[in-house]
Amino acid sequence: MRLNRLLARPCRADGARARTPALAQRKLRLLAVALAACGWTAGAGAQEPVPSIGLDEALERALVHSPQIAQSQAALSNASGTRRRAVGSFLPNLSVGSGASVQSQSRFDPNTQRVVEGSSDSYNASLSASYQLFQGGRKFHELNRTGSAMRQAEANLRDQRFAILLQTRTLFMNALRQAELLEVARARVSRAEESLDMTRTQVQVGTGTRSDSLRTRLELANARQVVLQAENQLRAARFSLGRQVGVSGPVEPVPPGNLDPAPLALQDAEIFALAQSVSPAVLAAEAAAAVANAALGNAKSGYLPSLSLSSGYSWANQAAALSGGNTSWNFRLSGSYQLFDGFQRSANVSQASESRRVARLSEEDARRAVRQDVDAALRTLETQEQAIEIAREAVAVAEEDLRFIRERYAVQMASVLDVITSQVALDQAEADFVSARYDYILAKAELESIVGRAL
Repeated sequence: MRLNRLLARPCRADGARARTPALAQRKLRLLAVALAACGWTAGAGAQEPVPSIGLDEALERALVHSPQIAQSQAALSNASGTRRRAVGSFLPNLSVGSGASVQSQSRFDPNTQRVVEGSSDSYNASLSASYQLFQGGRKFHELNRTGSAMRQAEANLRDQRFAILLQTRTLFMNALRQAELLEVARARVSRAEESLDMTRTQVQVGTGTRSDSLRTRLELANARQVVLQAENQLRAARFSLGRQVGVSGPVEPVPPGNLDPAPLALQDAEIFALAQSVSPAVLAAEAAAAVANAALGNAKSGYLPSLSLSSGYSWANQAAALSGGNTSWNFRLSGSYQLFDGFQRSANVSQASESRRVARLSEEDARRAVRQDVDAALRTLETQEQAIEIAREAVAVAEEDLRFIRERYAVQMASVLDVITSQVALDQAEADFVSARYDYILAKAELESIVGRAL
């Protein structure tokens, strides 16, 4: 009974029903397998709804789920701990200790001629302090080095943060771009179907040829192939965005309110000056140069002597009482100087000097690189702003050209190749318009990432 109900269901898209054979058991089994395969295919095509996400939420989630941000935060935490240790080196080291010992003791008493059992107890406590008076300025150099290292870690964290924001914006906008390109591909299919209907009508009335119909069918097949590719690219873009924001699957970006070009808040000269002063990359390079300079001073301190001071106080008693007992104290001032260490100090100074030279050159190069990147981003913005207007005009011209060619084809004054050529030109113009708009948005996002602030 259940098999009969299954066999009565439609399996093909055209609504044709499978007929239940009366006698052939083999055909029954084959039909049941075919129906099961049809049901499996329908189930496989069903997809869960894709969650949507706005740009602001995507940026916040990306910062939370980014392993690169977590790594930069860990580096900043480590730099902060090293900074605390450098500050703590200016304070004395204090230690306190105490102990108690209980030991049984047996002795022979000659007066009573007996072995007497007893115990030998001891109690002690101590307090000691030490302080490094002079290490050739090593403490101050280390303090400067750790401070610069902390600023470098903060700049690296900020740089990484803007890099993640840029990457998230890129993935977000690429997902929107692919969605619009999919609509362009579907519009291409619609135009190809319209052209196919038009050529079939011409063939039926005798003013068209079978070749016209075949060519428009070929264009329709190509258009459908483009739709399949656009669908795959859209899903891949949504999966990439989902991974970026910490979602195990695709997410659909919600388009922002306005994606049209807008004037920048600052002039070009102001942007150049701002980039060279507050750019995270420049700040990180400056801090790295300061770290290298402090490391050189630290290496040179090995040529100077070191002085240390220590003191302590101790108390000992054989009874568990604070009264009585023996006390003692000590005070020590010592100094040392390394006469020869196998040229280790000179090697350290040489290496630190070369590292400082490289760091300074890197700082200068970072400033030049930021200026170059800002100029390239500004020129790209100008180019893409003009490209948007050119692409918008190209779409209008291509639409008018396709309308005109179709009218000419209807009166046998144009060939079907002219129609297809106009269709392809319109398809490309629409795709170029979509790309130009999103290229402008990404160029502006890259400029904001370089400068380190919204523009």
